[in-house]
Amino acid sequence: MSNFARTVRDRIRALSRAPSVAGQVFILQVLLTLVLVSLAVAALALQARAHASEEARERSLSVARTFAEGPGIGAAMTGTHPTSLLQPRAEEVRKRTGVDSIVVFDRHGMRLTHPQTALIGKRIVGPESVVRQELAGKTIARTFRASQGPSVISAVPVTGAHGTLVGGVSVGVRIESVNSEVDHQLPLLLGAGSGALALTTAGTALAGRRLRRQTHGLGPAEMTRMYAHHDAVLHSVREGVLIMDADGRLLLINDEARRLLQLTPDAGGAESAEGRQVTELGLEPPLARLLAAGQPVTDEVHAAGNRLLAVNIRPTDRAGGPAGSVATLRDTTELRALSGRAEAASERLRLLYDAGVRIGSTLELSGTAEELVGVTVPRFADIATVELLEPVLRGEEPGASHGVLHRTAVGGVAPGHPLFRPGEKAVHAPSSPQRRALESGQAVLHAELGDTAAWPAGYEAEARRLLDQDIHSLITVPLRFRDVTLGVATFCRTRPSGPFDDDDLVIAGELAARTAVCVDNARRYTREHTMVTTLQRNLLPGALPDQDAVEVASRYLPARAGVGGDWFDVLPLPGARVALVVGDVAGQGLHAAATMGRLRTAVQNFSALDLPPDEVLALLDELVARLDQERATDTDTARITGATCLYAIYDPVSGRCSMARAGHPGPVLARPDGTVLTPEVPASPPLGLGGEPFEAADLAVPEGSRLILYTNGLVASHDRDHDTGLDLLCRTLAAAPELNPGQTCRELFATVLPARPTDDAALLVARTRLLDLKDVAEWEVPADPAAVAPLRAACAQRIRDWGLDDAAFAAELVISELVTNALRYGVPPVRIRLLRGHSLTCEVSDGSSTSPHLRRAAVTDEGGRGLFLVSQLALRWGTRYTAQGKVIWAEQTLPGTDG
Repeated sequence: MSNFARTVRDRIRALSRAPSVAGQVFILQVLLTLVLVSLAVAALALQARAHASEEARERSLSVARTFAEGPGIGAAMTGTHPTSLLQPRAEEVRKRTGVDSIVVFDRHGMRLTHPQTALIGKRIVGPESVVRQELAGKTIARTFRASQGPSVISAVPVTGAHGTLVGGVSVGVRIESVNSEVDHQLPLLLGAGSGALALTTAGTALAGRRLRRQTHGLGPAEMTRMYAHHDAVLHSVREGVLIMDADGRLLLINDEARRLLQLTPDAGGAESAEGRQVTELGLEPPLARLLAAGQPVTDEVHAAGNRLLAVNIRPTDRAGGPAGSVATLRDTTELRALSGRAEAASERLRLLYDAGVRIGSTLELSGTAEELVGVTVPRFADIATVELLEPVLRGEEPGASHGVLHRTAVGGVAPGHPLFRPGEKAVHAPSSPQRRALESGQAVLHAELGDTAAWPAGYEAEARRLLDQDIHSLITVPLRFRDVTLGVATFCRTRPSGPFDDDDLVIAGELAARTAVCVDNARRYTREHTMVTTLQRNLLPGALPDQDAVEVASRYLPARAGVGGDWFDVLPLPGARVALVVGDVAGQGLHAAATMGRLRTAVQNFSALDLPPDEVLALLDELVARLDQERATDTDTARITGATCLYAIYDPVSGRCSMARAGHPGPVLARPDGTVLTPEVPASPPLGLGGEPFEAADLAVPEGSRLILYTNGLVASHDRDHDTGLDLLCRTLAAAPELNPGQTCRELFATVLPARPTDDAALLVARTRLLDLKDVAEWEVPADPAAVAPLRAACAQRIRDWGLDDAAFAAELVISELVTNALRYGVPPVRIRLLRGHSLTCEVSDGSSTSPHLRRAAVTDEGGRGLFLVSQLALRWGTRYTAQGKVIWAEQTLPGTDG
């Protein structure tokens, strides 16, 4: 019998021995007792009936959960004869627990057990929402009105060995069956009430006087508080309860507290605990001190033997109560273990989520490998490495899985680590985990490297090197995508970290699968990017030509996202002149690079016509429009419209530059004195739009000036507009006027180029020169054929004065033929100009726009062989038109130079 029951019994016996009182008090007490007993019996009956539904719910849910979690239930349900195994057990449990039905059903809702055997093998029935939740594997408890009356049904899912849903257990209880138990107890309650009334009537007279004597004068308030203490003990059956006075003496302890604190009868503490100091019960010292102090605490965890107890302490002196404290104890040992496992599982899910977000954010092979390393170190492993096959780094698909591995990314080690150095070839023994994973395509787990019995033959030396670096556990997983192995990832743990287990192996496989997809994407991008970059660089000038007009340097940088259509060119022109060209094709990729090559070829061909810049752009605009018309019916081919170009011609004799632009940024001119300006070049629409003529600008350029031609990718980006970048370019040029073209290119790319370029950038820097006046000779030709001979002699003499005796004879013949043709077929004025530079150039100009043509003369023809003779003696010759007429020119190689 519990202390509370003994206390109540003692109080009733004490009341029954109280002396009789006066008649009126006696009658009043009898009536009051009768009313109270009647009300108590009625209240108990009503309360029992009210709680019948809740008791039925708890009973059905408890039986369903116990049966579903019983050993072997999941295996029996997935076996060959589930009904023969489960039906006897279900009936036995049903009879022992007093429930009305225990139904085991599979995941399709088919009954495997039922009290009525005829219903076995048929589908479970009930409200649609309840059946749907049962089949979904949810734990439910529902009250509804069935054909047999109000009932409660509870369902609990049953899972297999791997956590998969295999079915459920449904338990039904009729509320009437619970009420019947209450009905059976009503006679007993009525009898007890009658007996209590009789006893009360017989002993009421004694109760008052003896009650006061035995309670030492305590009033109703004190008795209520005393009852509250005992009631707390009675209803705290699921938690240990201890009540202590202000001195730390134990007043009351329930059975659950005895069990948790191991105060067993064998230890002599179960019967003698009350009345002793808490510190004398043999508890753990920290727990004993905490209980004796009586200070309020909430969920403070302390050890008691092999248990972890959550302790809550509250004072009992609130509202004038007696000084002391009440402590509750709750066993959290299993909850802590379960919480630790849940926390580990949650961390693994967060790791996989972070890997899905971070890995693959770049299309670079090394960047993708480093992202895997960054996600896993140190959350999953202390050291991580990613090693890719050599063909993958080139953007190729590996043909075999036994090639050379390159260590692409390493994390968790200091630079210069003896075993893991990024960027080097990874040499592994044939029996190493890396080679086995690479060739088998399966992950390899070495949970404990210290277990020498698990080492494969030939791996001893490498394993000892790992152990020497405190590496005691590792996982190696292949990076496979579409049944192609791209490399391996290795995860290592060093002391004192715990070893890898099978759950970690699954996580490593998920990480490797995600990384393999991203590595393959990066490999494909690398292949395409390399191909387009190679095409782009092959289409750009390999080496800039030698010429007399400018000292030139160039720089090109493809965008990270893909190669675009930026291009530049330097084209020598007759008369020591040079054409400087910069262009940009909209878009990126193979189409932009191919289009750029076509436009560059077209500009080279148009420049051979020796036309002014505006006419060259007009021809180029017409070509782009014609090409776009050809593509108008092809929806899969991008159009060229939107390409831009800047074309400039510099003459080192006059020191002037003529230029025109089609939708392209204007040039920048940096003079030798440090001043920087942006010449006003009329703006025209991009190529292919047509409808407007192009205009050229002509400006004087001092010798030694730097002419900067660029594309928009050099100055503009997503976070910076063109004007801001142009201002930075001008300030950079002004700050360093002494730089040569090559140094200027490097400085501009280091200073002006955006930190993360979004477009490719092309830059052309030309420092102007002027031909020395002694290298230029000019004569006015009279309109008299007799003057040809003296002029030819004067030209020959000047050529000899230049030290070009070997070229004088051929030059005389060329001059003679060109001057004779100009006098015979041209219009005055006729002039001769000789230029000495990388070649000897002879120019004869006249006021006619009629162009001579090379033809083959017949045997009987007296003329027609002059231009043929010129073409044989000169390296090249041609005609260019000017505002005053035309110029016929011929170039000869100088002695000691390549012709």
